[in-house]
Amino acid sequence: MDKEKNINIEDGNQEEVVNEETMEQQAPIDEETCDQNAEEDNNTETTEEAEEEKDLEAVKEENAKLRDQLLRTIAEFENYKKRTLKEKAELILNGGEKTITAILPVLDDFERALADTHTDDPDAIKEGMELIFKKFIKTLEGLGVKKIEALDKDFDVDYHEAIAMVPGMGDEKKGKVIDCVQTGYMLNEKVIRHAKVAVGQ
Repeated sequence: MDKEKNINIEDGNQEEVVNEETMEQQAPIDEETCDQNAEEDNNTETTEEAEEEKDLEAVKEENAKLRDQLLRTIAEFENYKKRTLKEKAELILNGGEKTITAILPVLDDFERALADTHTDDPDAIKEGMELIFKKFIKTLEGLGVKKIEALDKDFDVDYHEAIAMVPGMGDEKKGKVIDCVQTGYMLNEKVIRHAKVAVGQ
C-alpha cells in the first residue's frame, strides 16, 4: 500500500513537475505574444491617430480655403452692389442724355427757321416747317418711338383710348376708329401713350 502511495505521490509529483515545466516553457511564449500584441495595438493606435490628425489637417485646410473663397465672394458682391447703385443713379440722372442729344439738331432747325425773317412767302414757311417735322419724326423713330396708326382701324384697348362714341355710322364703321383726337406713341413696342379716339357705334 505504501509503495503504491509513494508511486502515486511520486507520479503525482512527476505530473506536477511536468506540468510546472510545461507552464514554464509556455509562460515565456505567452509573455512574448502579449508584448507583440501590445506593440501591434500601440502601432495600430499610433497609425489611427496619425490618420485622424492627417484628416483633421486636411479638413482644416479645406475649411480655410472655403472661408477665403466665401470672404472673396462677399467682397466681390459688395463691390458689384456699389457699382450697380452708382450706375443706376447715373442712369436716372442722365438717362435722357441720348434723347436730348438726338433732338438738339431739330431744335437748331427751329431756331434757324424763326430767325429767318427774309421771306414772307407762306408756302416757303410751310415747306420749311414740314421738313423740320419730318426730321423730328425720323429722329424719334431712331430712338425707337413709333406712331400708333388708329384711323379706320378696329378699336383695340391695348392701343386706343375711346373718348367718344359716334352713333349712326352704319355697320361698316361699327367698332372702328372714326377720328383720332390725339396721336398715340410706342417706345420699343411698349405703349407710352394711348391714342385718344372716337369710335363708331
